[in-house]
Amino acid sequence: MPSPRRPTYTSTGRRPGGAGTRPGHDGQDAGSSHDVISASRAVPEPAPQPTGKARKATFGGRAKEKPAGPSSGSDSAGNVLAFPEPKGKRRKRNVLVVAFTVVAIVAGLLAAAVFSPALAVRTITVSGTHLLTPAQVEAALEPLRGRPLPQVTDEEVGRLLGPLVQVKSVSAEARPPSGLAVAVRERVPVALVKQGEQYQLVDVEGVQLAATDDPASVSLPVIDGGAGTIGKDLFRATAEVLGALPADVLAKLSNASAQSVDAVELKLVDGQSIIWGNAGEKELKAKVLAALLKVPADPKNPVRVYDVSVPRHPVTR
Repeated sequence: MPSPRRPTYTSTGRRPGGAGTRPGHDGQDAGSSHDVISASRAVPEPAPQPTGKARKATFGGRAKEKPAGPSSGSDSAGNVLAFPEPKGKRRKRNVLVVAFTVVAIVAGLLAAAVFSPALAVRTITVSGTHLLTPAQVEAALEPLRGRPLPQVTDEEVGRLLGPLVQVKSVSAEARPPSGLAVAVRERVPVALVKQGEQYQLVDVEGVQLAATDDPASVSLPVIDGGAGTIGKDLFRATAEVLGALPADVLAKLSNASAQSVDAVELKLVDGQSIIWGNAGEKELKAKVLAALLKVPADPKNPVRVYDVSVPRHPVTR
């Protein structure tokens, strides 16, 4: 860029004009007194050296000076505006924190309850037994003592009572802090089957539940011959019929027999016979028979046979 200062002229004396002289020529004759024209130019002062915060960036051989300014991370962070967190996001975070805390507390309480020795089984109460005694059931459940109540399940109780054939189903109920109530549902004996000198109490499936030497002490009919003599099919048909009868009717029977699966007959203790037929519609036949047995007896025309093989048209004679 050209300097704004204009050249200055200094006169050191004026030489007399004469021919042959041209203004503008500065002495070719050394040592003579001539007018001297001098020019001066302002020299720019050197620019201060840039510091580390304002260095020159070089690109393509040309220097481009960067403006000095803050470059450190701490200085930049100080100039960033911090906006407040949205309320919805803050509320969601608080809800998550509270939910996580509640879940952790509940999990801790459950773990303490499941494994705490304070809830260990110490007493076992048994109900629903008739063929068995409560002591027999308690003895079978002895392995449960000392076990935390939350770890005891119906399946485990049923497995422990499996060897007791009299038990058909079972349910267990925890009674904190240390009680376990066990409700037993036993199989129901429906008949007696003579085996040697004893009579076995059997249910509708033929499971032997108990034994007795005196059949008169048990209000159950005797199945003539038993499963070993009359065959499994006849025995099952007879047992199903007996299983459908109400307890008060069952107590009035003396014995049961079957010539075939369609010819089941029953006999009452007073000598009256019941023609039952097959095992079909056994619930309806049982209701009809119970109603007929409640009819007052007529001494002049006593009933000897009750035929309920066709339950919608029963016959007495």
